[in-house]
Amino acid sequence: MRILITNDDGINAPGLKTLEAIAAEISGPEGEVWVVAPAFEQSGVGHCISYASPTMISELGPRRWAAEGSPADCVLAGLHDILPARPDLVLSGVNRGNNAGENVMYSGTIGGAMEAALQGVKAIALSQFLGPRNYEAEDPFEAAAQHGARVIRHLLDNAPWGEDDVYRLFYNVNFPPIPASDVKDITVARQGRRKTAGFVMEGQVSPTGRRFLWVRGSEQSVDTGQGTDVTANLEGHISVTPMRADLTAHDMIADLERAL
Repeated sequence: MRILITNDDGINAPGLKTLEAIAAEISGPEGEVWVVAPAFEQSGVGHCISYASPTMISELGPRRWAAEGSPADCVLAGLHDILPARPDLVLSGVNRGNNAGENVMYSGTIGGAMEAALQGVKAIALSQFLGPRNYEAEDPFEAAAQHGARVIRHLLDNAPWGEDDVYRLFYNVNFPPIPASDVKDITVARQGRRKTAGFVMEGQVSPTGRRFLWVRGSEQSVDTGQGTDVTANLEGHISVTPMRADLTAHDMIADLERAL
């Protein structure tokens, strides 16, 4: 199996090392694992592509490349320039922090998987929720490291992939913020929404008198209701959410037609 991996935390991120080990286990001794990851952190860029500027790429070693662009750029570079043939699977992550709830809409990790799906390749995004029980652990990615390959195999062997869909399915996996030994079963969950302020801007003045704005996030450990990804993670489950790159509110079509 040929696997392409990327992330949004950057080529040197510890979560990428975790994903490389997971991908090597999945691909097997006869397989190939290719890394094309951002040269610098790209958290929060979503599904951005560098449409208005070129993307410089650098070969760092065998099957290992860095791109000065977004995770979606990295996937495009891998599919259309770097890899000798299309991969069987694209894995994006393992993100440092959850990509559950509203975080999905901002995540470069999700953006990389989404681009792969738009290109017709099976894709899975993987993220490690952080909390008091794992944030300062020797390996904060332990839950993802020990359970990641099992989850991916389940999806490859049993999950629908929507090969005939206009917008092919991809999967968003979040590992709970607890030690690997305490992780519960896999739970299929819908995307939640934290009832908090979400992201805000906070102003600060530099020593030189210039004013800068910093984006600040909100509390992450907020119950979003049964059946949602955030709550599943907080209850110790691995959440799996099927996604596609279609923002249409399908349940509103008939109402809108009647209204107009």
